[in-house]
Amino acid sequence: MTQHKPLGKVYLVGAGPGDPGLLTLKAYKLLKQCDIIIYDALLSEEIVKFIPDHIEKVFIGKSRHHSRLSQGEVEQMMVDKAKEGKIVVRLKGGDPFMFGRGGEEAETLTEAGIHWEVIPGVSSGIAAPAYAGIPTTHRDCASSVTFITGHDATNKPKVEWDKIRKAFNTLVIFMGITYVKDIVQQLLKSNYSADTLIAIIESGTTPKQKVRTATLATISDLVDADPVETPALIVIGDVVGYREKLKPFLSISQLDLSEFEK
Repeated sequence: MTQHKPLGKVYLVGAGPGDPGLLTLKAYKLLKQCDIIIYDALLSEEIVKFIPDHIEKVFIGKSRHHSRLSQGEVEQMMVDKAKEGKIVVRLKGGDPFMFGRGGEEAETLTEAGIHWEVIPGVSSGIAAPAYAGIPTTHRDCASSVTFITGHDATNKPKVEWDKIRKAFNTLVIFMGITYVKDIVQQLLKSNYSADTLIAIIESGTTPKQKVRTATLATISDLVDADPVETPALIVIGDVVGYREKLKPFLSISQLDLSEFEK
């Protein structure tokens, strides 16, 4: 009688926005106990140092030595490894369910009969503005936040900008740097004034963090003169104005995490 190897399990794990100190304890524990970790280019190199040498690591991002795997290939790898009985960690920057394709991967795993669990991560949509001294909400001017992707599956923005609520609302735009000028023009055509404040946060929460602030009228000239490197996040709304007031006494501590490394 043939014995079938028990199926493994897949964990969709958020690694946070870049600062390794923001990795959750549950995520850290899984990095030490799983069989294989599948990760991409947005993952902090500091977090990679936490992974023991004996654990299989599969890099799926694009670099000089690697070509990017398609989303379908990544999902199939997860299914195949789980069917081999392995504990799989799909490690993502930020949060898996915040524009991280975690929902798509969970669908595939469910359809394949694979047990899965999501380990939420600190989203860059909250953390990067906080590290920049920008509160995404404030009782005086922003009672809501709208999270938007700068491009969809076809890599083109399809947001109905004219229907986005301006009053008491902050916009946080992921993956929108390529289309920032188009986004600004769409907002100006709808109900946003030219003096609306905007911030672009590059490499948020990391030592390389760089913050540019302007208005919708001036941001295009600013990014032309000082091009933005990815990853970067866009924040639009009155809350951006608090940065100048808050940043003189804003300090970000860098924890010594060497004891957690492999």
